Amino acid sequence: MNIRHIVWDWNGTLLNDKQLAVTAINVLLKRYELPMITLEKYLEIFSFPVVDYYKSLGFDFDKTPFTVVGTEFIDEYTARMFDVEMHENAKSILKFINNQGIPQSLLSAAKQQMLDELMDFHNIVKYFSTVAGLDNHYANSKLEVGKALVKKLALPPEQILFVGDTLHDVSVANAIGARCVLLAHGHTSYDRLHSTGKEVFNDFNEFKNWLAIK
Repeated sequence: MNIRHIVWDWNGTLLNDKQLAVTAINVLLKRYELPMITLEKYLEIFSFPVVDYYKSLGFDFDKTPFTVVGTEFIDEYTARMFDVEMHENAKSILKFINNQGIPQSLLSAAKQQMLDELMDFHNIVKYFSTVAGLDNHYANSKLEVGKALVKKLALPPEQILFVGDTLHDVSVANAIGARCVLLAHGHTSYDRLHSTGKEVFNDFNEFKNWLAIK
């Protein structure tokens, strides 16, 4: 496989923030008198666009608009986002790929401003040629931003490898025509990821071993 560029997802893939996502959503569920969820339940139901995920949790957007609830979630999340660490060996794999001479970018459904702040905080800006996020915090889809990124890279899509942790990452990669592999340490259970037919790894050591033999 001729990989000439790797495009990383951020939340869940590089950043170990799944527990924060559960903590923040449970604050809202309690506030709106809805049943709270466990981490295990979260991994089975989280999806994009996140408005559908919220609906599955019981939020009634006829009573309280998604723009309000979504903003409340982000307020809870951002209040704690600097307390969250990257996954074990995340920085090591970025450095390893960089040393192989393979350029890397970051593509996220998170707001651009948040991404820029977190890239600086974790001191990883140096590894990415592009950090591409959304202009809002509602996490609808990163497909259009992904298409713009691939156009900017000016490479055949099949030479681009997407690395993510959700079914949405698969959808984006498929729509663009890029390869995609998945990490099961993020926001989606291993079984759900495996059902896509893509390569699924439990951690960065497995991914590095796979990458080294390609």
